[in-house]
Amino acid sequence: MRYETILFDLDGTLLDTIDDLGTAVNHALSKRGLPLHSLPEYRLMVGGGIRNLNWRALPEDLRDNEAYLDACLADFLEYYVSHIDVHTRPYPGMQELLRELSSRGASLAVTSNKFQAGTEKLVRSFFPDVSFTAVFGNRKGAPLKPDPAIVEEVLKLSGSPKEKAVLVGDSSTDIKTARNGCIDSIAVSWGFRPREELSEAGAIVDSAGELAGILLG
Repeated sequence: MRYETILFDLDGTLLDTIDDLGTAVNHALSKRGLPLHSLPEYRLMVGGGIRNLNWRALPEDLRDNEAYLDACLADFLEYYVSHIDVHTRPYPGMQELLRELSSRGASLAVTSNKFQAGTEKLVRSFFPDVSFTAVFGNRKGAPLKPDPAIVEEVLKLSGSPKEKAVLVGDSSTDIKTARNGCIDSIAVSWGFRPREELSEAGAIVDSAGELAGILLG
């Protein structure tokens, strides 16, 4: 295979999580009588972790109120943790692709800005038979993407050189993370961000089959 180590973003790349995320934010907003957003609107609000997601969902005049945001985030988390996989589903072909990559000896990692417990729960739920070198989400003391620290941590665990690693994601944040970490990037078009945002990726793919063609050679 062209790559020894393959880093995957989670939300918008491996899993379609937007309905569960949006429903949980709307739950927090509705408790305060605030305007709700349609679930598709949340596609452009995700990125940078759940605090940023909730911040973007608030009316502008409330965004600078840290205590208010903390309370919204607490209500979001209480709801989301117990409803994290109600509507969430893997994108077509991704479970099969990860199994194939794993069976061929690739070192696989999940690199997400989602909180760590949620990242681990979803990976266990939807990819239970896939072996991962690392499953990294938003962890205390660890910088978020696009900081390259998460790339460096995965490569240290896998032992692969940078020229044998690639990051697969659905946003400019993922592309910048790969660039900052000096590894290749592949963008998937089925995620949460518009295609024009992905132009700086090394490649853009429209299906798991097309992605497999690059990763499996």
